[in-house]
Amino acid sequence: MTAKAQIETTFREEHGRVLAALISQLGDFTLAEDALQDALVNALERWEIDGVPRNPAAWLLTVAKHRAIDRLRRSATHERKTALLDLPDTEDEDEETMDASLPDDRLKLMFTCCHPALALEAQVALTLHTLGGLSTPEIARAFLVPVPTMAQRLARARRKIRDAGIPYRVPPADKLAERLDALLAVIYLIFNEGYVATDGDRLTRGHLCGEAIRLCRVLVALLPDSAEARGLLALMLLHDSRRETRLDASGQLVLLDEQDRSRWNRAKIDEGTAILDEALALYDPGPYQVQAAISALHADAPTADATDWQQIVLLYDTLAQMTPSIVVEVNRAVAIAMMHGANAGLNLLLRLEDQADDFYPYHVARADLLRRTNQREAAADAYARALALCGNRAEQAYLQRRLDEIQKEQS
Repeated sequence: MTAKAQIETTFREEHGRVLAALISQLGDFTLAEDALQDALVNALERWEIDGVPRNPAAWLLTVAKHRAIDRLRRSATHERKTALLDLPDTEDEDEETMDASLPDDRLKLMFTCCHPALALEAQVALTLHTLGGLSTPEIARAFLVPVPTMAQRLARARRKIRDAGIPYRVPPADKLAERLDALLAVIYLIFNEGYVATDGDRLTRGHLCGEAIRLCRVLVALLPDSAEARGLLALMLLHDSRRETRLDASGQLVLLDEQDRSRWNRAKIDEGTAILDEALALYDPGPYQVQAAISALHADAPTADATDWQQIVLLYDTLAQMTPSIVVEVNRAVAIAMMHGANAGLNLLLRLEDQADDFYPYHVARADLLRRTNQREAAADAYARALALCGNRAEQAYLQRRLDEIQKEQS
């Protein structure tokens, strides 16, 4: 592996750990990020000549500390910060004397990035930037906003952490559960934006799915007794096993019941199922575990017709009790339609009409069930409403095809 390839690998794998350690010692997001960037530039130069060090992450941490001191030399807080870093005011240190141990403060960084004082969009961006190692342009592209807008969003989040005195720590026991729920929600939001992009020409953004799964792996390693962290990891792996089959060769959307199941990623299915079993063995049930169990039932079915819809409906009943929402109710109605017929599902959807007018999946589900019961005119209206609410080009194209088919049959 070349030095450049090594630093890219190290950056992705160790960025969050090194940055967390720096922030923990400096107490300053911006200084830590700038110092780490300086260290990465230095690594590109030095590793080409000296070779890759035995402990790349420790090397980056040490050099970044020195770079932080360089940046503070003209600051009135230089002496205080240097003492905090516990480093001499020099860079004359060889690899043999570098500390091979590296504190793992990523859990603190996760909870800081997902503090409830920050807006949700800031939590997502800051988590991807600090722990995922994604650049500002990468995050901006992923969420379809201008780079300056994303840069301002990150800057505001850092200032909020500094000015509000948001603590850099794992929450106390009495607040851990509610803060962990927020952190899991941010990770899942990142995954969902990758699995079904809200807007734009691409249906999926695989790198966001990958980053969410990687972040959740870190969280599971840091909180091994969290059943819901394992449940979320299992859920994302099971979903992601199908990602490559969601478009056909021409780029058109393929629904779950029409996908080529032989192309589903069996390794991810097996891993996701095993992690779900580990979560269930902790006897602390939660909504991510229930959703993962639903996804596992889809993965276990050799064909769409062989899906255990009865068990899926029971799981949606449980999920509706745990986290009642329009999302759960729409999916439950679709599952009931698969088990008892389209009219049964339609009757349930009709009860949700007043609270679901702006909910795009509701209109998609209703349109499909109306089409299956030969209510063509009503189905066309539902597809048109779904189209008006949908921002993703691939999904829009699918809906337009369905609408065209119905209008052709009516003419």
